[in-house]
Amino acid sequence: MTITQLEYIIAVDTYRSFVAAANKCFVTQPTLSMQVQKLEDTLGVKIFDRSKQPVVPTELGEEIIAQARILLAESEKIKEIITDRQKELSGELRVGIIPTVAPYILPKILNSFIDKYPQVKLIVWEQTTEQIIQQLKLGTLDCGILSTPLHESSLTEIPVFYENFVAYASKNSKLFKKKAITPDDIDMEEIWVLNEGHCMREQVLNICQRRKATRGFQHFEYNTGSVETLKRMVDMNNGATILPELALADMSDKQRDKVRYFKSPEPAREVSIVTHRNFLKRRMIEALKNEILEFVPKRLRTKKKKEIMETA
Repeated sequence: MTITQLEYIIAVDTYRSFVAAANKCFVTQPTLSMQVQKLEDTLGVKIFDRSKQPVVPTELGEEIIAQARILLAESEKIKEIITDRQKELSGELRVGIIPTVAPYILPKILNSFIDKYPQVKLIVWEQTTEQIIQQLKLGTLDCGILSTPLHESSLTEIPVFYENFVAYASKNSKLFKKKAITPDDIDMEEIWVLNEGHCMREQVLNICQRRKATRGFQHFEYNTGSVETLKRMVDMNNGATILPELALADMSDKQRDKVRYFKSPEPAREVSIVTHRNFLKRRMIEALKNEILEFVPKRLRTKKKKEIMETA
């Protein structure tokens, strides 16, 4: 049994294809298949059911692959020990980030992070919470920047900041006429919300204490995954929406006039760096966390006088 063979079965499990796994491992498909077959022969069991497409692990194969992921992670820690002794951070950091956080964090920290750590290659994917969780479990991401808590026992959450929610209302909205608002002031018939699959949608509905989907307007139903689009819908088509506070940074004075803050305790979301519980690249992840904290206003670094909204 070799580390390479373990890498190959993990790749086949991740991509559910011998061809795709071979491409990702930079070997030919026959070479990868031969090594997987050798491992199966050594163990005396079938790890994959090749009769199905896409290829799937056998019941016993799932247990073997799960253990292989642990063994591979432990072997990578040897490299990490060496890296930790080096003064300069180097290597690849694969990060997943949700769309309701990405535009307000990444542009602000990217250049600074690259300047400080020129030997680190930062690879970022903007994905939904569900996609990031799945990839963290598979090991194809090193960390995710997500709204928490997630209640996933296999993952570790490192809270970074606590972002308030605010209302953004057109002049014809009832919210516009108030200086400060409460969740009871919100009329769900006029609120634009994100579509299914976005954790911020559930947080907004939790603020309003209503879990059922809203049509927003009687004759029109709109599905979007973009917070910026929600702002534009209010600007052009009236109504109101709920925004994360960092979305206010680049607003004009005219737009800021439409912002209404909640009375204390303010509804907020906890934003964390999430890793697998056996995570690696701790120094790089810590550096990323510190870079975010340098950008985030001090008032968002504490959850005092805030009510954290659940993501589901």
